[in-house]
Amino acid sequence: MYRARFPNGGRQLVYDVLVLLEQLTCRLADHVLVTNESYKKVAMERGRVPEERITIVRNGIELNRLGAQIEPNRDLRQLGKTVIGYVGVMGHQDGVDYLLHALHHLVSALGRTDFHCVLIGGGDAWESLKALAQSLDLNGYVQFTGFVFGEDLLHYLAAADICVDATPSNPYSDRSTLFKIIEYMSLGKPIVAFDLPEHRFTAGEAAIYVAPNNVRDFARAVAQLMDDPQRRASLGTLGRSRTKKQLAWEYSALHLIDAYQRILPASPPPKRLALPDTDVHPSRPS
Repeated sequence: MYRARFPNGGRQLVYDVLVLLEQLTCRLADHVLVTNESYKKVAMERGRVPEERITIVRNGIELNRLGAQIEPNRDLRQLGKTVIGYVGVMGHQDGVDYLLHALHHLVSALGRTDFHCVLIGGGDAWESLKALAQSLDLNGYVQFTGFVFGEDLLHYLAAADICVDATPSNPYSDRSTLFKIIEYMSLGKPIVAFDLPEHRFTAGEAAIYVAPNNVRDFARAVAQLMDDPQRRASLGTLGRSRTKKQLAWEYSALHLIDAYQRILPASPPPKRLALPDTDVHPSRPS
């Protein structure tokens, strides 16, 4: 994350200290939890943690949420355009600038003006991203909502015809599982994303993958999906099914419980306390 956030990878000394702290944490831990296979490999190679002391606990959405019917945001649906949805933190490493450049190409080179992109979230790049959107003449096509949570967030995403993530390829994102991908899939939304290792592991066949960091190909993939409602529906169905059968939180919870059971001592049966032979309760510490 440090190297992805700062130009030229930041300062080497700071990076070395962060790696040292990571290694100390791994070596002192009784057990290590990681969110995917990529970080398991990091823990084994850089942290020198034996495989038997590592458990993968992936992020997931509860099964009871997958059956809920979410009403789409009416204002977005009444626009009469293809709604493109993005949700997430908007830091300098998160690739929203790539998305804006792709949308600019969608308008200027591909001649598409029949879309509205809603950008949900915020972060330290939020103001500069709004300025970038203005400089690219996208103000009529994009909407920055700021942070939205709970039911309101679900209403926004339910209104989207296509959901996107333009996180670029770098040493951090190539190893990271982004929760937004699972969120999109749980709502049955087709996805366009750069072809990153953990994106492909998470979404499987439920997404269209684009060569990393290529905004022109990203724009073309979005345009093709805009014109193909049947494929959108097929991708959305695949994503929802994959979430329900493989990626729901209930599957990860079993691994988490197993990890705790490995390192925690078995709980002894509760001891029965002998009450004093009196009607007066013993005094309790304040």
